[in-house]
Amino acid sequence: MMTTTIVIRPSRRFPLPRFKELWEFRELFYFLVWRDIIIRYRQTILGVGWAIVKPILSVVVITFIFNKLAGFTSEGIPYQLFTLAGILAWNFFSQGVTAASQSMIYNSNLVTKVYFPRLIIPSAAVLRGLVDLGIALLLYASLMYYYSFSPGWQLFLFPLAVAWGVMSCLGVSLWVSAIGVKYHDVAQALPFFVQLLFWISPVGYSSAKVTGRFVLFYWMNPMAGVIECFRYSLLGKAYLPANLLILSLAVSVMILVSGIINFKRMEKEFADVI
Repeated sequence: MMTTTIVIRPSRRFPLPRFKELWEFRELFYFLVWRDIIIRYRQTILGVGWAIVKPILSVVVITFIFNKLAGFTSEGIPYQLFTLAGILAWNFFSQGVTAASQSMIYNSNLVTKVYFPRLIIPSAAVLRGLVDLGIALLLYASLMYYYSFSPGWQLFLFPLAVAWGVMSCLGVSLWVSAIGVKYHDVAQALPFFVQLLFWISPVGYSSAKVTGRFVLFYWMNPMAGVIECFRYSLLGKAYLPANLLILSLAVSVMILVSGIINFKRMEKEFADVI
């Protein structure tokens, strides 16, 4: 009779995910992503059509506020294309963070009864947004055709922009999902945080408008770099100063790494707290 030996080791000071273990549970990850997509659009009239309707409504509102009232321009690019590029990046971020914030609590039955890498849960909540992003890109392509606007070679950089967006969203999501298990105040404060971050992100305007002593602070917002990179890859034009872009990317990496470490540190308490 064969026996299995389980070796229990003390957790490291800076716990990191075991990527081999994550790969072994990839089927669970696929299941959670697919389940979340089905639940998201179940019993809705428009179904996945909401992935197109919401960006359209956002373009209308942002165009009215920033273009018509505030007088912001888009440097020769049709303002709707300029704005929609920012909306694509922002919607992916905001929806991912919001979904991940309560993902551990919504999956409490799994957390308390079955062992698997808990990191899968918020990651699935974030990556399901790629489906909405893919559908919204069809709207963007249609709008490009309407304005007779052809993307340039920069379009090949779009996967890198998406990867940066995933990294930024996942980093913040790991923080709020871990803390939200213990402190339910996160669910109350998060909408205000996301709303505030929207106004200080270049969704309806170019980050070139921000000058003076607030520039460095502004670019510490990782979404500033993500949105400008989305615009550059889709439109071929954006405000991308190298030093500020590196700062925004460095902040994204720091948030992701610290989010993973904090999530793994708090992971052992999830089953007891939930």
